[in-house]
Amino acid sequence: MVHLVYCDDKEKVLDKIIEGTKTMIVRGAAGRKIPHSRVFKGEKLYFMEKGTAKISAKADVVDVQNYIKLSDEEIETILNDNQGLLNLSEKQKKRWHKKCLCLVEFQNVEKIEPMEFDHQGNMDDWLIIEKIEDVVVGTSIPFNYEKSKF
Repeated sequence: MVHLVYCDDKEKVLDKIIEGTKTMIVRGAAGRKIPHSRVFKGEKLYFMEKGTAKISAKADVVDVQNYIKLSDEEIETILNDNQGLLNLSEKQKKRWHKKCLCLVEFQNVEKIEPMEFDHQGNMDDWLIIEKIEDVVVGTSIPFNYEKSKF
């Protein structure tokens, strides 16, 4: 599987990834939600800056940490322990203060020739797909949420 990750444009997340100052992405929610337990070492991440419709970088997953039913102290400890990789602003630390967390570490970040994203309906900020071409203009297929179910 490959993963398409939307990056927050206001926090310059994609810039940090390309610069190498951010080598881990976090996603969290009150309950288990994509990508929790659905990302694995060796898979490929593709990155797109929110609002651009351009997929412009890729990387390899090297480690994944999944957590559920965390206490407030555990959340703070996990985010603080991984801050060197996450490079979160104070605003982002508040945003990701969630009881279920998925932390995805990556390496081999590579800028790629931008591919036009074919946005369809109500897509989340993290898509799990067979291949990146499935969501690229000209080669896309209708997106369904089969791969995104637990």
